[in-house]
Amino acid sequence: MNTATRMALLDPESCYRAVKSRDRRFDGVFCTAVRTTGIYCRPSCPARTPAYANVTFHPTAAAAQAAGFRACKRCLPDATPGSPDWDVAADVAGRAMRLISDGLVDREGVDGLARRIGYTPRHLGRLLTQELGAPPLALARARRAQTARVLIETTSMPLSDVAFAAGFSSIRQFNETVREVYALTPTALRGRRTRATTRGAVVMRLAVRTPFAGRRLLDFLAYHLVPGVEVAGPGWYARTLDLPHGPGTVQLELADSVVAGETAFVTAEFSLRDLRDTSAAVERVRRLLDADCDPVAVDDHLADDPVLGRLVCATPGLRVPGQVDGDETAVRTVIGQQVSVTGARTVTGRVVAEHGRRVESEIPGLTHLFPDAATLARVDPETLPMPRARGRALVGLAAALASGDVALDRGPDRDDVRRALLELPGIGPWTADYVAMRALGHPDVFLPTDLAVRNVLRDLVPEPAGPADPEQWRPWRSYALMHLWNTLMPDTPATPAPKET
Repeated sequence: MNTATRMALLDPESCYRAVKSRDRRFDGVFCTAVRTTGIYCRPSCPARTPAYANVTFHPTAAAAQAAGFRACKRCLPDATPGSPDWDVAADVAGRAMRLISDGLVDREGVDGLARRIGYTPRHLGRLLTQELGAPPLALARARRAQTARVLIETTSMPLSDVAFAAGFSSIRQFNETVREVYALTPTALRGRRTRATTRGAVVMRLAVRTPFAGRRLLDFLAYHLVPGVEVAGPGWYARTLDLPHGPGTVQLELADSVVAGETAFVTAEFSLRDLRDTSAAVERVRRLLDADCDPVAVDDHLADDPVLGRLVCATPGLRVPGQVDGDETAVRTVIGQQVSVTGARTVTGRVVAEHGRRVESEIPGLTHLFPDAATLARVDPETLPMPRARGRALVGLAAALASGDVALDRGPDRDDVRRALLELPGIGPWTADYVAMRALGHPDVFLPTDLAVRNVLRDLVPEPAGPADPEQWRPWRSYALMHLWNTLMPDTPATPAPKET
């Protein structure tokens, strides 16, 4: 979203109408700050609507905090899904927010963030302040505060562990930030709302906009799962995570939430070797869930289409499955070129068993991390269980990822990433576009040469009616593509839920 659009969105009268109607679609898009109370809320806060003269509007929680307001304890405005425009426009602000949410500022500082985006730290600070109302450090601080609140309220881990798991560099900084943002000490914020947990285990409820076709998202993930890295069963999906400070796992409970305009929650149970990876793990799983999507906007646009309308009405809130690691998605895409999904799973499982790092997990079936790019870049392509040309393409891609010539962390511009991918041997438009859709969260990708898509469209569109026009589906062609694929997706196999060993 450019500056003009974002400022138009924050037109005070339009924002106030959304607040008066308690429209949940705007949760995460802006915050409402009340001068008389010093509190900021989400637009759908159930509290009495303040007078128009007493409110101001801010594009992010960080902007409201920087203006001196503290978070409402009733509506928890920091616990909303992120803005859908971060992925729709994928401008500098949106790309920066994705990296900040991943904890990059905590690990590499503002200089590291600016380097990933391709700007100087000073210029990046000006851009983010102009578009999001706060500089990078303030945005990172707001994210740390939200992670800390969730950990305080949902786990029984010591508060000192919470501080470092949330990304704070000291206990003092943690205490001061929590008091300033929530007007409570960490001890008071915890109160009696604790639950027994094991060290390294974190259970969270991840907010997603509704409608949310959780079961069909699960079916897609289960159909494409890689042995050793992923397992799934009725209502749940689990996988290993390769995080900045060590390995981890996550198990998700996925169900449908069909009431439009509300916020649903996906329960995620993380097991982390290093709690400093909490923010990164949460952000990557949110990407996998496409949690910040605005399904009402997508469905409204596609529902009137003569080809897609029936599919959209049958499965409202269908998501584009994202990824927890862009490099992994790209490698899996190359392996899957011109082979069936079943064949790709088998070959990828063999690559994981041979080159992935073994991990210990309490979830049966999770045995390996997906091999990283540096490891695959050193593999002799002749030894890979695939045609030689594809093996060379895979190793070449891994080398480009390991060297940084291609970066799939959502920092660089999408078009630049696509051009870099197409310059690699064995990477064509289908592969580059599929990676853009899954790894970069691009909402407007269509694959006209995909055989399955062509067959589905042939069945959906009668011969006299002529071919479908995907241009009519812009800017949501990725979601249109998912609706076409969804007609072919089998239900998740009925296997028992994992048990602790």
